Amino acid sequence: MGLNQSMGLYQMPAEELDIFITNNLQPNQVFKMQISTAINTIFLFLTQNCFRNSGSAMRVLKVVKAGSSGKGTALKDVSDVDLVVFVSKITDFWALKAERKKIIAEIQTRLEECRGSLGKDLVLSIKKTKWENPRVLTFTLTSNTMGEHIDFDVLPAFDALGQLYRGYKPDPEVYIRLTESDPKGSEFSPCFTELQRNFVMALPTKLKSLIRLVKHWYKQYVLPHKKKLGWEESLPPQYALELLSVYAWERGGRGPAFNMAEGFRTVLELIRQHAQLCVYWTINYGFENETLGWYLKYQLYKSRPIILDPADPTGIVGHGSRWDLVAQEAERCCAQQCCWKRNGSPVQPWNVPLQQTWRAAEGDDFDLQSRTRDKEYPITENQMFANGSHAAEEESYCTLL
Repeated sequence: MGLNQSMGLYQMPAEELDIFITNNLQPNQVFKMQISTAINTIFLFLTQNCFRNSGSAMRVLKVVKAGSSGKGTALKDVSDVDLVVFVSKITDFWALKAERKKIIAEIQTRLEECRGSLGKDLVLSIKKTKWENPRVLTFTLTSNTMGEHIDFDVLPAFDALGQLYRGYKPDPEVYIRLTESDPKGSEFSPCFTELQRNFVMALPTKLKSLIRLVKHWYKQYVLPHKKKLGWEESLPPQYALELLSVYAWERGGRGPAFNMAEGFRTVLELIRQHAQLCVYWTINYGFENETLGWYLKYQLYKSRPIILDPADPTGIVGHGSRWDLVAQEAERCCAQQCCWKRNGSPVQPWNVPLQQTWRAAEGDDFDLQSRTRDKEYPITENQMFANGSHAAEEESYCTLL
């Protein structure tokens, strides 16, 4: 039976999710080439022209492409690119905070000069910011012929990591200096964007397809819940769901040929049980250094859900967001066709622990507990999905999606 191109995700049989991704979510190759050309033009403008006539000694050291296009998880209908601009003469996080507004103003000036070099088909529009001291410059490139657009976030950064190489792991002192800079959530995560990008780029192709599917679900079915948000409330960023997709695969479906419906169902289950989540990675930082180790334990003591950015330990992604709204939609999704087999049986999630433990560097077990409302959830390696309550928490800032 052929696949109806007009069918949405919720009408799609579980067995057809791979075909749905191929037909509906893979980016258009022509648009990808067009955007690639535009990005190269912007790269050249930023590296060659920024600060040229400003009288400043600053220079652009490099521009790194991140976001979904940089990680290989872009969607067909819309995509995002983070262009992280690494600037010379900025030597620490405090200096970046002090100079960020000036750097963004200079970048905006050069981008406005860049408009005419993009060709007649591509239209560049810069979004006005409401912030007095913005951390990001946002603009959109729209293709008149393809009817598609791509959103850009340009983020200033300083070169905290130096030259990356295969097997690279940052010196703990880099993260200690980061924690001492009093960051607000993921305020300085652009400095670690190469680690964020590499974390996803190295994943199998099919896992990136699962990430695409989760992102499509988020955009199509979760974002409409924004109308339910109160003053200064936010939905969790889609980056949080990307990390949950990786975690689900690592702990449940590891391998390049997993069942897509089972993977998707597992991510939904993790979201439904968000009030107990504690997820982190030690690929770039760990507990060996005593100072950094205590900071990580402090982070992991905080209220659930905890999804720690694998590149930036100051970033608990989506902390304080309205996870309950996402969980409501996940519950609804589980009842849809995409989570049921043709034989009438529900797709079962993988056996994935909601919470993690670790063994401290000195060899002692560290018993982590976190209070969510008036319950405590000890971190145990074998704890699986269980019913839990939803917690409302304070909003925090997350930079990269």
